[in-house]
Amino acid sequence: MPYVLGDHGDIAAILWDTHHPLVAPPAADKNNKILWVARVGADEGPLLIRATSADAGRTVTRTVDGAPGPSIIDLPSPGCWSFELSWGGRRDHLMLGYAAR
Repeated sequence: MPYVLGDHGDIAAILWDTHHPLVAPPAADKNNKILWVARVGADEGPLLIRATSADAGRTVTRTVDGAPGPSIIDLPSPGCWSFELSWGGRRDHLMLGYAAR
């Protein structure tokens, strides 16, 4: 199962598909599923996401209610996205790529 580990190692994004796992704009027949797994504070939520496009500089916010866990994170455009993540007073950062649909 492909995953991306946060810069500080406190959170991982587990991706549900191995071939272009994330697409933008979202496909009608497939979800952008990410399972967020926190090393610490796993039950402290919600998970707040501030995603910034490395290509366009556009920033969007998303929330995973409850705590880090299963989610569908759709973003407006393809490219490399920088994710600033915060939950329960903790912070981490990772990069995810979204392929063009």
